[in-house]
Amino acid sequence: MTTFNPTPRTLIIAGSDSSGGAGIQADIKTCAAFGVYSATAITAVTAQNTVGVQQVEFMPPDLVRAQIKSVMSDIGADVIKIGMLGNEAIINVVAEEVDEADAFVILDPVMVATSGDKLLEDRAVKALKDKLIPLADLITPNVPEAELLTGLKIADVDDLTKAGDALLEMGVYAALMKGGHLEGKSVVDVLVSEEGANIMSGPRIHSRHTHGTGCTLASAVAANMAQDVPLDEAVLIAREFVFQAIKSAPGLGEGNGPLNHGLVMENGEDETKIANNPFAALKDLKP
Repeated sequence: MTTFNPTPRTLIIAGSDSSGGAGIQADIKTCAAFGVYSATAITAVTAQNTVGVQQVEFMPPDLVRAQIKSVMSDIGADVIKIGMLGNEAIINVVAEEVDEADAFVILDPVMVATSGDKLLEDRAVKALKDKLIPLADLITPNVPEAELLTGLKIADVDDLTKAGDALLEMGVYAALMKGGHLEGKSVVDVLVSEEGANIMSGPRIHSRHTHGTGCTLASAVAANMAQDVPLDEAVLIAREFVFQAIKSAPGLGEGNGPLNHGLVMENGEDETKIANNPFAALKDLKP
């Protein structure tokens, strides 16, 4: 039986998504589904929807630092989840603050939006590799991000594992290598750590409603880690949460639509179950 902290806490350092499908908004909704409290440090404000990113404004680095300090000096965090950072100056500030924090650190190296829009400046990649990756306990790159970070070409599961090993050599404890961009009927992810490689496979859902899947997966892992769930188990639960959230997506927007974050986690003695939000049925009631 899993033992849960009385008040599990996450600090989410990421950008805001005006459409609510990714970024800070998706992170908070995901953590709430698991009953975890979320504090935030916003790195950027974006104007975006399901068809693309129209405008991005990065926060002043000092303001990002102030947000992190405010949260950590008062509320604290069991897990720090890092998403969109945008530029080198923000990366430097986040690295300095995270280095002083006593928390499990999850880095989702957000570089490109689902729509294809770039969300990380080219010169910031080196800073991410040199200063932030060595501070992370877990990194969660997709195939394009892993290729950019490691310089390796990834065409299959073996390549995913090799790229994960390369990230471990950069100083991270574990790497959740997401294989959604690889071809095949199944989606295969590989959790690479010092203990070896854990290959996880599941059915692929053919849907255009995949906006924010990376943010949601990393935050679901963060929410479980904040409740003392072991890493392997946290990843399995997070993968199932994302699967169900895509499967029951609300169908919003003309492009890459958001997931259904209105799922409810039911933590029983034997397993964690995912159920639909009981309030969703209210929309079907006649006045």
